[in-house]
Amino acid sequence: MSARFEAEPNVSNHFAWVRTRLALERTYLAWLRTAVSLIGFGFTIVQFFARLQKMPALGGREMRPQEPRDLGLALIATGIGVLAISSWQYLSLQRYLWSDDFTPIAGKRGRRIHSPALFAGAILALIGIAAFASVFFHFL
Repeated sequence: MSARFEAEPNVSNHFAWVRTRLALERTYLAWLRTAVSLIGFGFTIVQFFARLQKMPALGGREMRPQEPRDLGLALIATGIGVLAISSWQYLSLQRYLWSDDFTPIAGKRGRRIHSPALFAGAILALIGIAAFASVFFHFL
């Protein structure tokens, strides 16, 4: 069985592979920043409007107490979803880059280089789940 393509092991191909791997890393980190923003903004909306509702009305529109909670939960859930999808994509593309097709140009044979980005994504997912649970169960 032959490979889909032949990767000639030279310096140019190796550094192209490294640039591709680092681009994948940067993209995943950008998704992590987006997820942090969504989770943080969702939690902030809930807290801000919870305090705002305790203040005396200034003649504005009365809002249902669930509206900020629902919007906050939607933003937090979107952040968690972004984390799940981007982590899945990151892992699948990492597996592809370390596949046998790229062994000649990947550099270190049989030894993957691991990044702390996936660990940061897992910690952020736990924080997002805790924020969702906190908002959901606090305002029931």
